Amino acid sequence: MLFNGQAFRLETLPNDILKVVFDLKDQSTNVFNALALKELGEMLEVIKKQKARGLLFTSGKASGFVFGADVTEFLSHFKKTEDEMKTWIASINKIFNGYEDLPYPKVCLINGFALGGGCEITLTMDYRLASPKAAMGLPETKLGIIPGWGGTVRLPRLIGADHAIEWITGAKHYKAEEALKFGAIDGIIEDAKLEEAGLKLLEKAIAGEMDWQARVAQKKSPLKLDKIESAMSFDGSKAFVAAMAGPNYPAPVKAVETMQKAARMNRDEALALEGETFAVCAKTKTAECLTQVFLGDQYLKKVSKSVTKNAKPTQMGAVLGAGIMGGGIAYQSASTGTPVLMKDIKHEQLDLGMNEAGKLLLKEVERKKMTPEKMAKVIAQITPTLSYADFGATQFVVEAVVENEKVKKSVLAEVEKATSPETILASNTSTISITKLAEGLARPEKFCGMHFFNPVHRMPLVEIIRGAKSSEETIAQAVNYAVQMGKTPIVVNDCAGFLVNRILFPYFKGFAHLIEDGVDFQRIDKVMEKFGWPMGPAYLIDVVGIDTGVHAAKIMADAFPDRMAYTSKNVMEVMYENKRLGQKNGLGFYEYEIDKKGKPVKKVNPAVYELIKTVVKKQTDVTDEEIVMRMMIPMITESSRCLEDKIVNTPVEVDMGLLLGLGFPPFRAGALKYADTIGLSRLEEESKKYQSIGHMYDFTPFMKGLAAENKTYY
Repeated sequence: MLFNGQAFRLETLPNDILKVVFDLKDQSTNVFNALALKELGEMLEVIKKQKARGLLFTSGKASGFVFGADVTEFLSHFKKTEDEMKTWIASINKIFNGYEDLPYPKVCLINGFALGGGCEITLTMDYRLASPKAAMGLPETKLGIIPGWGGTVRLPRLIGADHAIEWITGAKHYKAEEALKFGAIDGIIEDAKLEEAGLKLLEKAIAGEMDWQARVAQKKSPLKLDKIESAMSFDGSKAFVAAMAGPNYPAPVKAVETMQKAARMNRDEALALEGETFAVCAKTKTAECLTQVFLGDQYLKKVSKSVTKNAKPTQMGAVLGAGIMGGGIAYQSASTGTPVLMKDIKHEQLDLGMNEAGKLLLKEVERKKMTPEKMAKVIAQITPTLSYADFGATQFVVEAVVENEKVKKSVLAEVEKATSPETILASNTSTISITKLAEGLARPEKFCGMHFFNPVHRMPLVEIIRGAKSSEETIAQAVNYAVQMGKTPIVVNDCAGFLVNRILFPYFKGFAHLIEDGVDFQRIDKVMEKFGWPMGPAYLIDVVGIDTGVHAAKIMADAFPDRMAYTSKNVMEVMYENKRLGQKNGLGFYEYEIDKKGKPVKKVNPAVYELIKTVVKKQTDVTDEEIVMRMMIPMITESSRCLEDKIVNTPVEVDMGLLLGLGFPPFRAGALKYADTIGLSRLEEESKKYQSIGHMYDFTPFMKGLAAENKTYY
């Protein structure tokens, strides 16, 4: 053993071959943290002293190759100055270059995910062999940065500029078969024979049968593009990438610009330019926020893993109610491998639920993400029924009937009698107290809330609601079932609206008061979409359903009258009374027509303004910034209240709930992170301007304390 560290081992193999094994101790996966990078440099000095003929770079983890840099360390690096960051990047490039410049052939064996820095280290090698389960990619632009350890330099020289632009700006990972087609790897070998194949390839290169020196020279030279070819590749891409990324995500365009400038440079010049761009991107608020979103996602996965440590998988699920939600939940369960019963009281409803599942599956087939055979198997996993006869075999039942407390209580009491004492019951409710719904149950400890968001197949969040008597085992099983369905669960404590809807309705109230002050709903939508929301509040309430919104608003007003009750008829109630229900009947703030692809397209009928006039109390001049503040402050104050009331435990869970459940702009990272970005003292001053409108603009004592001490949520 020539080197034996906490992250790397260096072994000698026959015929003067060196073998590097990346195996980070006490970790399930390999990542490039400070320790690993330090040892990578130390090991290089040992390697340089050996009389070797070739090098094999491998992973000691069955879970994969290298999952990239340790993102938990990123935020500390982002606090450095640009010059300090460039120096840090240059020190890593010196190590990576050292491996690339070794005077003999080098082969990398990729046995799983090679992402970010993990992908970049493979690019320093002369050849790459991958197992069938391997995947490669450079996801940095998702974090608001660009690849910083040679990705923008080596990848275009290896697979061509056009392909590299696609890889880097798309931030996707590519399976072994795709990577082979691009030329990013040189072969796919079964795991068991990967090392043997790598050694054979090394021997061929050593024997002069493979021109490995040409590979090194290619990566160290300028791109082989003339000016016209370069303009076609890069200028054409920039406009497309800018349109796809949008104005709030500059990193993809920066990556293209960097590759274009570096096209006529040698490796070391290009790496210096990449380092400069990386440092600029890393100092942006976008990078800080997108990194926080990534860390938030990792935190939620860690919490779910901890909660479900002793949970049993659901072998058979059931859904009560075969409407749009019921059909969506049944589809989600079946398509991720868990058979499900779908019960309703009418054949017509069962047909509706099965049609909903069928439509979703057909779209997957049309997109070539699923074969017709797989579609048939998934459909066969959903069993429509009018009776409870087979419910004794279920481990988990999700009730998804109409949002009415009496109806839900009646249905839950029925199903409880038809199921095993071990079966978990959950209610898919968006607002009704889980503790109240449990009142008529014989086994309230086996009951919890499981709030899916519409459309179920697209929205990643599921709120798992803990009622007063829900057991920890019940919560664990619910979290586990959500994870089985490919969803991201967040456990929340019981209150009206739970987490996401409790925060959403003060936002809608801010919208209603702007309408009362004579502000055009289309302008509000445009301002909030420019802020970063995927849709403005008028469009959003149309999509949610104005009838659903009005019903839920009454529940929220009863629970939190001081800040969520209206003193007069609001614009949503006027819409509802005039049978404008939103997208569901084609009439809302906007009117909707179905296009050729079956998607609703919105347009404005001037007649809607006649209805809106009935609630307008005055004409007020407001700036775009004031619109943002009047919309966002109620959301921020309610987010803080949810944290203070222990509805969830951390700011991360508040903000990730808003991102995953509402589509909060990721580049702002959530309401509480946004408050930190603005500064709570400034936000408090802004809030004072609007407190006459209502108590949803009031800062809590906790918020005032943070502002006074210049503290933040994160």
